[in-house]
Amino acid sequence: MKKEDIEKIPCIGKCCINLYRWLKGVSPFTTSNEYWEKRYKKGGNSGAGSYNNLAEFKGEIVNDFVVKNNIETVIEFGCGDGNQLKYFQLKSYTGFDVSETAIARCTSLYKEDSSKHFQLLNNHKDEKADLVMSLDVIYHLVENETFEKYMEKVFSSSKKFVIVYSSNFDDGEERKAPHVRHRMFTNWVEENAKNFKLIKHIPNKYPFDGNGERTSLADFYIFEKEQ
Repeated sequence: MKKEDIEKIPCIGKCCINLYRWLKGVSPFTTSNEYWEKRYKKGGNSGAGSYNNLAEFKGEIVNDFVVKNNIETVIEFGCGDGNQLKYFQLKSYTGFDVSETAIARCTSLYKEDSSKHFQLLNNHKDEKADLVMSLDVIYHLVENETFEKYMEKVFSSSKKFVIVYSSNFDDGEERKAPHVRHRMFTNWVEENAKNFKLIKHIPNKYPFDGNGERTSLADFYIFEKEQ
């Protein structure tokens, strides 16, 4: 029986998968924050979306937007391992993340670049920027409370624009991985960030075709704050 078939068995499936992960030395999922800290601490990276063709695609979209809209300052919530940042051309950047290991890695990677700064998400106070970015993050926020707090922080920290790169559909109980939960996040924006309007939706240049290394379920959603 295949792993995906076992997962479909009510109750038993989840127990079997957790046992399999334990035998393989993989810690069972606890919380979103702990998952990413453990992943980075073990030498893992931010995932396929921050590398190769997908990273290049995100770089093209963000760099074009920054130039056309004269963006001076950028905050990213969920900077990860810093690899995606290599593709961006930004004047002033501050990256926040829940993982101490990721922040340490980014700080070391960009120690010679005074235009880039990194902090733990818990240390974010009232910092704001012309553009706030959330890239490949929202569908990793599996807990409702974590999702709510994150979204509030993203939109309250923007002076002008928010760029979200994410999937935008609800998968309910059909989750394929414990650290992934797809949400129709635009519903949250419409209900809770009414001073922001969706001004552009850019479909992925590499729409998901089953290959998670080269294609993605995420699209770009660009919001503008009404002045």
